[in-house]
Amino acid sequence: MTNNPMGFLDIPRKAAGYRSRDERLHDWREVERQLPEDQVRRQAERCMDCGIPFCHGCGCPLANHIPEIHALAQHGRWREALDLQLSTSNFPEFTGRVCPAPCEGSCVLGLVGDPVTIRNIELAVIERAFAEGWMKPRPPAARLATRVAVIGSGPAGLAAADSLNRIGHHVTVYENAPRPGGILRYGIPEFKLEKAVIDRRVQLMRDEGVLFECSVQVGDDLSTKFLFSRFDAIVLTGGAREPRNLTVPGRELSGIHFAMDYLRGQNMRLDGDPVPPRYDISAADKRVVVIGGGDTGSDCLGTALRQGAKSVLQIEILPEPPATRAPSNPWPTWPLIRRDSSSHQEGGSRRWAVTTIHAFGCEGAVSGLRCAGVEWSPGDGGRPQMRIQPDSEFDVEAELVLLAMGFTGPRKNKLLQELGVSFDSRGTVIRDAENMTSVPGVFAAGDLARGASLVVRAIADGRATAESVHHWLANTAMKR
Repeated sequence: MTNNPMGFLDIPRKAAGYRSRDERLHDWREVERQLPEDQVRRQAERCMDCGIPFCHGCGCPLANHIPEIHALAQHGRWREALDLQLSTSNFPEFTGRVCPAPCEGSCVLGLVGDPVTIRNIELAVIERAFAEGWMKPRPPAARLATRVAVIGSGPAGLAAADSLNRIGHHVTVYENAPRPGGILRYGIPEFKLEKAVIDRRVQLMRDEGVLFECSVQVGDDLSTKFLFSRFDAIVLTGGAREPRNLTVPGRELSGIHFAMDYLRGQNMRLDGDPVPPRYDISAADKRVVVIGGGDTGSDCLGTALRQGAKSVLQIEILPEPPATRAPSNPWPTWPLIRRDSSSHQEGGSRRWAVTTIHAFGCEGAVSGLRCAGVEWSPGDGGRPQMRIQPDSEFDVEAELVLLAMGFTGPRKNKLLQELGVSFDSRGTVIRDAENMTSVPGVFAAGDLARGASLVVRAIADGRATAESVHHWLANTAMKR
């Protein structure tokens, strides 16, 4: 089916790229462009149609049929490409925007050159489908008698709800925030994922029969007794929202906030919703330090620049990653290399191998951090050990400090306590091989059970959990 079987030799990689820095820093619209059709088709020609497609089996948690989709895209057979894409992925419009593309890290072409632009092609297929009007509501042909409650509307919850609804179950999604989307809406900045994209998908799910109940705190507004009386199964998808804290002197000073509180407030502001004081945080005219070098940290960087920060410094306790794969990081594993996001290209600065000693301030408000350089060396059992470099301490001035150091697990709440689910040593909810918790009929999906991970893994886990719920309900009905 290939137009050009040697395309990977003749055609250079061309990613979609970003809008100009000067333009995008003055608005909140998505920074990444989308490739025009002719370039999408040409980039799809670079796919080698490998005998063993590692992008599909090793790289993609959803096991998308990547070479086959590329072959269809080459020929402009977009409708068929869409059907194949949707057979494994509920929300390509989300992963096509925010996924770090582990599939590209496993692309065979990446062994000798630049991998195929898999994520850009994925987004092109689904966006063409919306533009052409192909994404119409498709409610199930028949409804089952069973009812399922999904608690949480992040990527895992949406995927579980969508999959269960398509099978024919009656699905109600409960969300404690004013709008659905979970981390997609409140944790990812508008400039990476415009919330109209979420609204478009949620409306489609509503038209297909999924019920959304927002601003509902399950466990307080609704009891577990109500849930068990009304639903045949419950799926917990509350995420891993407990942020890792900074345990140093001065942490109590005002002006030190968790990154997700900061990002949530800005997203609520853009949605036109009232912003509670906890989330009403601005970087305008402030010197900002972001502690944490991952994606959340870079999201804070881009947000602070748009809010008009005087300066932004992002510090990371780990050493700077190499520019290319280390010998201990062979293909097709995820490449542990330095990555510069669109936010890093917009401004600010970064420092690696830096730890925070304490925060200092004036009249109860933070005014800076005392930091130090660190060295890493192999410890007992190969586990890296950190030590502070002698005479390496330095001060950084800051009126706003954002903690983006990852998450320790799900937030304990009344719902989890009343249900009586079991937790492991990491604080995540324990589940069996069929994704059921220690409580019969109660399932868990996504970061709540896996620990903090990628959106694409949460979607895959939501799909798998939906299948487990369906099988359990079918078996339960047979035993009655």
